[in-house]
This record gives sequence, structure tokens and C-alpha cells, in this order.
Amino acid sequence: MGCVSALDVPLKKQLGAATAKVMAEHLDLHTVGDLLHHYPRRYAERGELTTLADLPLDEHVTVVARVADARVLTFNGAKGRGQRLEVTITDGSGRLQLVFFGKGVHKPHKELLPGTRAMFAGKVSVFNRKTQLAHPAYELLRGEDGGTAVDSWAGALIPIYPATTKLESWKIAKAVDAVLPAAADAADPLPPALREGRGLTGLPDALRKIHRPRTKADVAEARDRLKWDEAFVLQVALARRRFADTQLPATPRRPVPGGVLDAFDAKLPFTLTEGQEKVSKEIFDDLATEHPMHRLLQGEVGSGKTMVALRAMLAVVDAGGQAAMLAPTEVLAQQHHRSITEMMGELAEGGMLGGADRATKVVLLTGSMGAAARRQALLDLVTGEAGIVIGTHALIEDKVRFHDLGLVVVDEQHRFGVEQRDALRGKGKQPPHLLVMTATPIPRTVAMTVFGDLETSVLDQLPAGRSPIATHVVPAADKPHFLARAWERVREEVENGHQAYVVCPRIGDEEDDKRKAKEDDAEKRPPLAVLEVADQLARGPLAGLRVEVLHGRMAPDDKDAVMRRFAAGDADVLVATTVIEVGVNVPNATAMVIMDADRFGVSQLHQLRGRVGRGSAPGLCLLVTEMPEASPARQRLAAVASTLDGFELSRIDLEQRREGDVLGQAQSGVRSSLRMLAVIDDEEVIAAAREEAVAVVAADPGLEHLPELRTALDALLDKEREQYLEKG
Repeated sequence: MGCVSALDVPLKKQLGAATAKVMAEHLDLHTVGDLLHHYPRRYAERGELTTLADLPLDEHVTVVARVADARVLTFNGAKGRGQRLEVTITDGSGRLQLVFFGKGVHKPHKELLPGTRAMFAGKVSVFNRKTQLAHPAYELLRGEDGGTAVDSWAGALIPIYPATTKLESWKIAKAVDAVLPAAADAADPLPPALREGRGLTGLPDALRKIHRPRTKADVAEARDRLKWDEAFVLQVALARRRFADTQLPATPRRPVPGGVLDAFDAKLPFTLTEGQEKVSKEIFDDLATEHPMHRLLQGEVGSGKTMVALRAMLAVVDAGGQAAMLAPTEVLAQQHHRSITEMMGELAEGGMLGGADRATKVVLLTGSMGAAARRQALLDLVTGEAGIVIGTHALIEDKVRFHDLGLVVVDEQHRFGVEQRDALRGKGKQPPHLLVMTATPIPRTVAMTVFGDLETSVLDQLPAGRSPIATHVVPAADKPHFLARAWERVREEVENGHQAYVVCPRIGDEEDDKRKAKEDDAEKRPPLAVLEVADQLARGPLAGLRVEVLHGRMAPDDKDAVMRRFAAGDADVLVATTVIEVGVNVPNATAMVIMDADRFGVSQLHQLRGRVGRGSAPGLCLLVTEMPEASPARQRLAAVASTLDGFELSRIDLEQRREGDVLGQAQSGVRSSLRMLAVIDDEEVIAAAREEAVAVVAADPGLEHLPELRTALDALLDKEREQYLEKG
């Protein structure tokens, strides 16, 4: 165990209490190992100048540059206190001003002479339209002329670390120097055969080269190795999870010829797409096995996921079991119930007059149901009378008992806590099969990482008859007449017999306003609200049209009534929050205006847009924003406007948001477990690591012969993450 302990030494023993405290509080670094895994963000070269041309405002930066000129200005006629030192530095790409005041002038005045090279760190601000750093910390670098030299910077590449105002990059570098000898004791999690087979350097060597590279080749070699550590340890965790699942017993549910499924297929007015056939076969194969299916079904809005899920549920009913579909909202549960009973017709009327011979009963269970209807639904479940139940979180309550739960379908997985999925799973006599559906496209590598314990099926064809959707950005601040035109377009759609959505980020009642006021202290204005926008539209640009509102704080019955009126064509414009994001299906709605579109994520905008163009008429989506043209928010909106490919957009979304911690929301606020690996860019590494991990776990599920890998796994899977995987 000696090999582990060197990295487990608390930083305060190595660096002293004051430095260790700053590292713990500001960088979440507590041990020697933590610091060794705090990798440089980039490297500056002696002869290379970092770019001053595009420094981000209000961010803490480290730059390497040369002093162009320095001058002391005196003001207020006073000596000493009335002095200001202005230093201009350049890196060839741009110039930056440094300012020092008062007593802080003397030392830099002596040291920062024209021609001197140094590293400067500080927060970027603007004064008199000039970018500047006020009172930056700095560290002199050896000049080519052999002038001022700092021996510790003699290496060819200068590591620039993710730093904070309290701890500059070069101070972190000095701390790393102090603990770097401990890297020699780092226990290597990669099995020797894997390391040799893939031509990877050892971990101690990789840590030395990432922190103190002599050449760019050193950096590349270290990065290749450290990416493998992250990818492999994570994939081993997921492979063990999948292996454990294969050890659980489950009742096989094989479709029975001549059952409800065959009767249902016979009455379908259309043929299934090739994708639906293929995915259905994958699901039926899983259902026939003696361990629980864990499958993720992803497909764009309107790709026919519900049809695939319904056929799986009917197969389970034919095999004597029950199926439960969990929806994230009451509106969606009611809609699923309506569309499934309509699709099934008399096959959904088991035990009722007019029901078909091979029919089953489809029941709805939500929190807002009346007592009598609820009692009947619970009775139908416990007796097995109901083969299919569709509901919200109400399905998870203790009172709900099933006769024989065989399949759980979770719609829009990302809206369900892992605990809730887990609770429903616990309602079967044996673990039921699990099918998780999402309309949020997930790039393959993310699916392999975030949902690595689920097998993945993708529906990537849209059924025939779906219309194209045109998307445009409406810059309301730069071009107000564009917004006026947007409302004219909505009127035109309504005049042509169609309907429109207007989406706002906020509801806008008093309680909401108070909460938002706190959150938005720093904002110029709070986000636009449904109630205010609906009122303004009804009295202004959309006067005379039938405008209704829909939001999450309405009573479920009221929400359902509004949706029914809109679906029936009794309302022209629906002003709503994102409650319409998932599952609302109104083929006659052709236009959508999203207000403050910059307040939504890329994937969410794509989801919302999928609500229009669901019929034969083309769809129109207008993204209204007040953000300036050069802002990242506008780039995001331009990306959404440029493509309808959800997988492409999810890549963009991920690249812009960074990955966060791929082991789930349990760690919001905890430093990401991925420091080196980029889920999007390192697809090959992740795929290869998954293959290796499967082989390792198949040969040695308990990792008895790989103690170093077990140690690395324990470090990755703290209690929270372990539970997340357990339940995931």
C-alpha cells in the first residue's frame, strides 16, 4: 500500500497550511494526487507570444508578453499617492495595458523595463475603451539577451495552469515542483498488457511529462496516456454495472403468435419504417432473455419511438406480464394515454363491452385523478386486469401494486431522477425489463459514457409525411422591424388556417417575479414571461386572434383543457413555457416564436422546434434574441438555425457547455472526473477503452488480479457516484 500513500498525503503537509487552504477552497485540491492531476491548460513557449488580440472580458487570464513601453503619470499634484504606472505589453497579435497605482508602482517601475519578457496574470477589464489588467501579478522570464532571469523558468515550455485570483499559475507550478517526486509512486491503473499493447507510457512518466515537458512530443505522449486512464477507468465502472445486470434474474417475455401484438399490427394503417423494424427486433431479442433488458431508445421528435415502445408493451402483455410507461408530466401522460388508446381502438378495451377478444385494458394513473377513478385504476393493476398503465410519478408511490410487472418504459429519461426509475423497477416480482426513451439526440460517445450501462438503439429515419422546418434568428435589439415582421408571419399562418406557439422562459406571477429578481440582480432585465407577453400580444400585434396561455403552475385539469382546445383548433396562438417541449402533438401548428431564445440550451431549442411541422404544411421557427451579433449566445442560435440534425446540434451543445461530470447530475458542483478526456473529440479512445474494459471485466469481474485498477475505481466512484451507477 506504500505506493498509494504518497499520493494520498494531504497538501498541507507538503506545501504548508496557507497554500493548501487556498488550493482546497478555490481549486478543490486536497491531496498530492489531486494536485498531480491538476493538469496545465496549455503551454507558452519562450519564443511564442500568446494572443492578446482576443482576451475574454471579466476572466482571470495568464499571458506571456514583452514590455513595449512604461511610463509613470502623476496626478493631483501629490507625490507618491498620485502616481500611476502604465505599462504597455505586446505579443505581436495585440497590445494590452497594465496599470499600477500608489505604492504598488515602485517595484514594477524598476522591473518592467521595455524589452522585458514576463508572465502576467489578472482579471481583464475595460477602461476608457482600452482592455487592461489592473495591478496584475507577474513573473519575469529569462530574456534572449540574458537580462533578468528566473532559473525556475529555464524549461522550454511554460505550463499555464487553470488558476484563480488567489493563486496564480506560476505559484501552482512551484507547488507542482514540490510534489512532482511523488509521481514516481503513482499506482498505475492500466493493466500491463493493455499498456504495452496500446504503446502507452507509464503513469509516473506521463505525470512528469504533462507537468514539465521538454518538447511538444512529451505533451502529446502524456495526454494520450492520461486520456486512456480516464476513459478506461470509467468504462470499467460501466462494464461492471452491465455485468452485474446480466447476473440478475428476469422473466423472459417472448411475443406469442396470434396475440394482441399481431392483432394490433394487422390493423395499422401504415407500414413501419425500416428503423422501427430493426429497433423492435433488438428489443424483442432482449425481452426474450433471462436477465433484464436495459436499453436506451433515442430518436428525433416524431421518429416513431412511441410506436416501438407500444409494440414492446403489447409483446409483454401477450407473454402474460404488465407494462408501465412513465411520463414526466401529467399533460404528457394524458396525451400518451389518449394516443395509445386511439391507436389500439377496441384492443384497448379488455373486459369492456365492444372490446376485442384478445384485448387488454389501458389505464391512466396520475396524481390529480379523482378518488374513484384512482381506486379503480389501482384495482386493475393489482388484479392484472390492466395490461398497460401510463402515468407520472404517481406510479412510484407505495400504494401502487402490480400483478406482474414485466416492462418499464421511461419517456424522456433526462427528466426523471435515477431514484424514481429505481423505485419503479423494484415493483416487479423480479427486476422488470427497462426501456428508456429520449428525443434528445446523444452523440455516440456520450451514449457510451453517460448511458454506458444501457445498450443503445437509434431511430434516425423520420416517418413519411413530416415537413421541413425553416429556422431564423430574429435580432430584436439590432433590428426591431424583424420582430414586427415575426408577428405578421404568425398572423399569416393563422389566416391560412394554421396555429402558432409562442414560448417564453418564465411564467410571470408575483412569486415567480420575486424569485427571478433575486436571480437576475446581475442581468439587465428578467427573462420574458408568459403572462406579460400573452397580454401584450393579445392587445397589440396579435389583437383579434384567440390567444391562450399554458404553464406548469396551472391546475392539471386546466392545462389539459387548454391543450385540448388548442389541439381541436379552438385557439390560434398558445403562449407557453417549455411545458410544450415534450410530446405535445398538434399537426396543425406550423409556427413557433421563441422569446429570449438565448436563455435556452441548444438541445432544448431543437426539442421545442420539433413541435411544429408535424403535419403536411412546412414549419417555421423564429428565435428572438436581444444578444449582440458577436456573442456566443448568437453563435449558438445561428447553429440551431443552420441545421435540423439533432445529433449535430447535440455535439455543438456539448462542445459549448463542456462535458461536466459524465457520471450524472449527482455531482453538480463537484470537479469533473474528466480533466483530459473530451467526450466529443476522443471518440476513438472511448470506443477502444470500452472494448478493453469489457474484456477485462469478463475475465476478472471482481478485479481480483488488478489491485491498482480497483484503487483507481474507488477514487472515481465515491459514494454518490457509486449510487448513481447502481441506480442508473
